[in-house]
Amino acid sequence: MFRVAIGQDSHRFDFDNNNKKLVLGGVIFDGPPLKGNSDADVVLHALTNAISGITGVNILGETADRMCLEEGITDSSAYVREALKHFHGTICHVSFSIECLKPKITPRIPDMRKSIANLLDISETSIGITATTGEGLTDFGKGLGIQCFCVLTASVNDAGDI
Repeated sequence: MFRVAIGQDSHRFDFDNNNKKLVLGGVIFDGPPLKGNSDADVVLHALTNAISGITGVNILGETADRMCLEEGITDSSAYVREALKHFHGTICHVSFSIECLKPKITPRIPDMRKSIANLLDISETSIGITATTGEGLTDFGKGLGIQCFCVLTASVNDAGDI
């Protein structure tokens, strides 16, 4: 049986924070960081939400807040790994659509695919990443933050094997 889930996340830029890095898909980019308690990696947050859509176990929220605020875990890859603890199946494909004016995403897509593939233990060819400015119609396309959607396709044996 196949299951498909969508995850989404968005954060505004924190133009006043010089102590944090901009991280997308586990890759450090040049530019202002995103606001959030964690590294605010919208790509990995969208992925975490998509995995939660398959398992029915929400990680972002109470679990991630505990990990971040109480345990000091700010690396969003830890939230993906936490979500994967509840997932039992095979990830077939993951597709990301990122909306922002900056940074330029396309030159770093190979780095992001490699990072996400390593995190999920799947082939880089099973990961698609696209980017758009959305013609500047939203705050993301106007340069105020970044939004990411993730669609995850997974194969599970039956409803009890998630």
